Amino acid sequence: MHVLVLGAGQLARMMSLAGAPLNIELSAYDVGSGNVVHPLTQAVIGHGLENAIAQADVITAEFEHIPHDILEVCERSGKFLPSAQAIKSGGDRRIEKALLDEAKVRNAKYAVIETREDFQHAIDYVGIPMVLKSALGGYDGKGQWRLKDASQADAIWQEMAECIAATPTQAIVAEEFVPFNREVSLVGARGKDGSVAVYPLAENIHTDGVLSLSTAIADQDLQQQAKQMFQAVADSLNYVGVLALEFFDVDGTLLVNEIAPRVHNSGHWTQQGAETCQFENHLRAVCGLPLGSTKLVRETSMINILGEDTLPESLMAMDGCHIHWYGKEKRAGRKMGHINVCGDYTGELQRKLCALAEVLDEQAFPAVHEFAASIKS
Repeated sequence: MHVLVLGAGQLARMMSLAGAPLNIELSAYDVGSGNVVHPLTQAVIGHGLENAIAQADVITAEFEHIPHDILEVCERSGKFLPSAQAIKSGGDRRIEKALLDEAKVRNAKYAVIETREDFQHAIDYVGIPMVLKSALGGYDGKGQWRLKDASQADAIWQEMAECIAATPTQAIVAEEFVPFNREVSLVGARGKDGSVAVYPLAENIHTDGVLSLSTAIADQDLQQQAKQMFQAVADSLNYVGVLALEFFDVDGTLLVNEIAPRVHNSGHWTQQGAETCQFENHLRAVCGLPLGSTKLVRETSMINILGEDTLPESLMAMDGCHIHWYGKEKRAGRKMGHINVCGDYTGELQRKLCALAEVLDEQAFPAVHEFAASIKS
């Protein structure tokens, strides 16, 4: 079985590693260059989308921001999963919001802004404070504004107007500010036969809009809510593959914040913590194979490595500590890799996170240090 992945980043890399034991071969199409590359070595092994499609049994994607003409070519081949519409829903907040409404899934009140008049309507309808997000291209905290007071409106509008003008199909989505207790996410898979398997929820901590620490949690009520919403969204899209939903936990009630139609950063913990990791389950789903168990086998946290290309050697000697590098060139804030740390029970995992705080730089890994401080206080 040969799978072509649109995108040649770390998610394609980890899918390739998960596919090898199943005799599933992967190649990656670099949307920017048009090259077909090996997901691990990045060696160029071909060029051109049509040739890559002809050699593939299945086509999938590792990110949402794919030009629509590429998606349409892949869709016409009859090999593309989950679907062009599913990928578009993750890359355009307008489509995403309409999908959530259609699936009757709770999400924040919102309005779409293209003009100054639309902005005023959004202020009247959504209310202040509000969060404003670019409909296209925003991720990891980019393309976002917060309107906390009406006096800020003109200044923020100038920045948003520039954003809208820069891209012909751009718009801004205004959302009500949700005073949430914490952010959680659910990663799950839906097979070609409609079967669904979801992982335990993960609690997520962000630093400057970027995920820093993600920990699998056990909360039966929230898990049930999340699974129902996952099922509604996945069924609405007739989805095939791994899908992630990010939620606000508001006093025990979940609201969907975003969806990601792909394997997801907050699911990297499944590599060591689950019976079958998210990358293998995505390949199983799109290749028409039975889904693997999503059972939690060890308490696990995932720590993103941002802008760092070295770690203390002592981590290699720590029991239950697993390092995953992405082979990227160092750049400030860039996702360079992640650490999965595991324990046989919650207290042991907490102790290991505290031990990591003793050796990891506080500036580079603030969420780990904040967690350790909260445990010790």
